Amino acid sequence: MPSLTRLTGNVVVVSGASRGIGKGLALGLAAQGAAVVCAARSSRTGPGLLPGTVEDVADEIVAAGGRAVPVRADIGVDADVHRMIATALDEFGRLDALVNNAMTPTRATFDALTLDQWDQSWTINVRSLLVSCRAAVDAMTPTGGGSIVNVSSGAADARLPPEHLPPGYLAYSVAKAALERFSTALAPEVAPRNIAVNAFRPGAVKTEMSVHELGEDYDWSNWKEPASVVPAVHCLVQQRADGITGRIVDVAGYGTTWG
Repeated sequence: MPSLTRLTGNVVVVSGASRGIGKGLALGLAAQGAAVVCAARSSRTGPGLLPGTVEDVADEIVAAGGRAVPVRADIGVDADVHRMIATALDEFGRLDALVNNAMTPTRATFDALTLDQWDQSWTINVRSLLVSCRAAVDAMTPTGGGSIVNVSSGAADARLPPEHLPPGYLAYSVAKAALERFSTALAPEVAPRNIAVNAFRPGAVKTEMSVHELGEDYDWSNWKEPASVVPAVHCLVQQRADGITGRIVDVAGYGTTWG
């Protein structure tokens, strides 16, 4: 695997950090020295249907000797997104990396999918990228650049065999495909500001959401834990415009085809 330097002095915003991949990334990046803004809708004042809050994750980081602050943020609400980025500047004085991990799965077949569901998927999974990346670029530029990591999915791949994408993932897969093209198109525009932008496919990761959708009795033998994606994202967080940027990278290729 590539040699990684510690993230001491770096400030990272992770959205969707109350559970699942986002929680794993927040804990893992903090363990490598980063100060982390843990952002998500699920908070102690407004918990979600599944376990986990941003305060729980931030407290766990601090208890382990790290630096973290929680912020309740619905990425479908512009003001929340701006507050998420502003928290990094207010609490830690800078922003070095943004990990856009929060999403909504929007499970519905073509016949059952409503326009409200479609619009919600687009707002949370795609529109929020423009809002968050604009705010992040403005925050990163004065301190010499940074890195944006947009978490995608294998569902975005048009070559994915149909049996690996059952009915009901239409809105989600389209949104993730848009995320990837957004990332590759944005990268050259912000390169003059020394900012890297990449889309990252984490592979099959067992999370609270996936268990909720598929059940405990599902065959999880080939699925990874959230901590497994930390080294790859650590690598991406360290990138700038002269390194890996404008790429769609998969966790399975880390250390071989990229990294």
